[in-house]
Amino acid sequence: MGRASLFFVAFVAFSAAAFSPARAAEAPFEASLVRLAEILGSLHFLRNLCGEPGEKWRGEMEKLLQAENPDPARRAKFIASFNRGYRSYAGTYTSCTASATAAIGRYMKEGEALTREVAARYGN
Repeated sequence: MGRASLFFVAFVAFSAAAFSPARAAEAPFEASLVRLAEILGSLHFLRNLCGEPGEKWRGEMEKLLQAENPDPARRAKFIASFNRGYRSYAGTYTSCTASATAAIGRYMKEGEALTREVAARYGN
């Protein structure tokens, strides 16, 4: 299992254990999760563009949604963020370039950092 898979699996496991179903209207970690959803959308487009065909990153988004079990409005917010990340690159890139590869690296690092930050600040 690669480093990326490990950090998303760890995040999903942490998320399921740490966040109870009864949440405040907006938890302090909400912005981080919305950003993570956007990163997953970007990675879904970019990694497929650069030769990693499949649904891995969409699957990670599904795991996030399952772990969070959001109400319909919150679910729509996460999905809109994922789609925004995907569309932001789909409208720009038609082939894998050096800048697309660099963006993948930046998003992988940012996703890992967000995961660590949420776990450290809000974990049990």
